[in-house]
Amino acid sequence: MIINKIKQNKGFAILFSVMISSIILTIALGVANIAYKQIKFSTSAREANEAFFAADTGAECALMNDKFASNSFVSSGGSGVVSCFGGSVALSGSFPSWSFVVSGLGSDSNGCAVVSVYKDAVSRAPNIITTIVSKGYNFGNASCVSASPNRIEREVEVNY
Repeated sequence: MIINKIKQNKGFAILFSVMISSIILTIALGVANIAYKQIKFSTSAREANEAFFAADTGAECALMNDKFASNSFVSSGGSGVVSCFGGSVALSGSFPSWSFVVSGLGSDSNGCAVVSVYKDAVSRAPNIITTIVSKGYNFGNASCVSASPNRIEREVEVNY
């Protein structure tokens, strides 16, 4: 009689151990998923900060050259270069629209910024309205081009 009871309870022990194992596995996978999302979010926040830094740096470079430095953004006879970080960056375009690329930005020098400067002298003469649009990226080469799927863009626009 005891042997018959043991034979009847064998399946219950296996079922119970499989149920407990599956519950523990489900909890472990849930915790691992949350940890993975936290790591991905922290990396994304850091990379977004790098992109914003690049955009801000490009805008500051354009502002400095327009307000205090050389004759970079003038209607005729401009220098054709912008001074940033002790070096010269070539301008493309002519009055009223210019653009340039600043590379080697960020904590690991992978960031870059594409900066566009537009001067609108027609709309409110004699006052000139200047618009600076700086698009910063966390990854980019000297031309600010990258095929990375993790590339992040941040834009800063300055009007004065």
